[in-house]
Amino acid sequence: MNTLFKNYINTFRGLSKEVWWLSLITLINRAGTMVIPFLSLYLTKSLNFSLSDVGWIMSFFGIGSLVGTWLGGKLTDKIGYYKVMLFSLFLTGIFFVLLQFATTFNEFCLGIFIVMLVADAFRPAMFVALNAYSKPENKTRSVTLIRLAINLGFSAGPAIGGIIIVSIGYQGLFWVDGITCALAGILLLNVLHPKKARILDKVKVENPVSAYKDKAFWVFFIAMFIFGFTFLQYFSTMPLYYKDVRMLSELEIGLLMGFNGFFIFVFEMPLIKWLENPKNSKIKLVAIGLFLVAISFTILNATSWFGILLIGMLLMTVGEMIAFPFSNAFAVERAKKGNQGEYMALYAIAFSLSHIFSHNSGMQMVDKFGFEFTLNVLTVLALIGVFILLILVTILKKEKEYQSK
Repeated sequence: MNTLFKNYINTFRGLSKEVWWLSLITLINRAGTMVIPFLSLYLTKSLNFSLSDVGWIMSFFGIGSLVGTWLGGKLTDKIGYYKVMLFSLFLTGIFFVLLQFATTFNEFCLGIFIVMLVADAFRPAMFVALNAYSKPENKTRSVTLIRLAINLGFSAGPAIGGIIIVSIGYQGLFWVDGITCALAGILLLNVLHPKKARILDKVKVENPVSAYKDKAFWVFFIAMFIFGFTFLQYFSTMPLYYKDVRMLSELEIGLLMGFNGFFIFVFEMPLIKWLENPKNSKIKLVAIGLFLVAISFTILNATSWFGILLIGMLLMTVGEMIAFPFSNAFAVERAKKGNQGEYMALYAIAFSLSHIFSHNSGMQMVDKFGFEFTLNVLTVLALIGVFILLILVTILKKEKEYQSK
């Protein structure tokens, strides 16, 4: 047991203190985003919106994310990642508190658009900061540590959020979200100020390539959009599936989703350490992860047994544990040939676009055809994403052969 613990601890060795600070900031920030997993429930149960209305609101959620991510990438290349992260955290805190006062359909569409525009400007800036603060050989593990922080936050967030809803109502979530964003900003100001932080990997590109002209990266972008489209159902249609079909309470839903974050926190770093090998294709690993996500949907239609919910969540969790770090690491490596902010923004935009179409499409399918049909469609779509990733493997191989000539 002692040997296992030492081996687990060793998987974290060699990461810079700046990466650890960035992870803590991300943990505080994400632990507060407990409104998001309960957003569809809040809109239907508290504000009495229809599923169709919720779908359109989630589209504005995605549009805000898309615009914010694009803007964050542009600003990162112009004014630097530190300023973008700082302003994003403080302004997000303010807008999260104000969002609780939006009660009509139009008000909430506008409110969630503004919140996500400001909040997701943080993402490309954080990825570029991570690239700068991490040694080249530690990129994938540094990304994994950030993901551990995110998922530990998501593990605690939904569980605490369920308790807050039961005890003081949904409004308490907005206040906690706002306060935690501000706390993350204060910590960033104190520990990662440019005068205090070490830059471990300076990337200078004489003639930067535009991410928008990188054909292989566009194929990757399409696959990531599909991955995001299917994965994000776990934060919109799936909570409704758990409540309406499986009859779970808000607290039980929070605990089930919290299991996802806790499992990632315990097992992701050892898994990535084991898989992190120059001989392993990052894109093939992402394909394996997306395949597991596909299976997580289709098995839910197989039986009414309660335990299948845990198995489905476990498959999805392992899938994202593999797909996210290695897709992110691929994007970081590819970004070295061009404008880093632009590349990382495009990577994040794939998921922002997913937000626009995923939640709305999922809600509309459930409303018109039911959950069983929706789960089957998600399975097929995820498998199409796997096929596209395998095509990308071939494209990258030919690209490498051409460059070696």
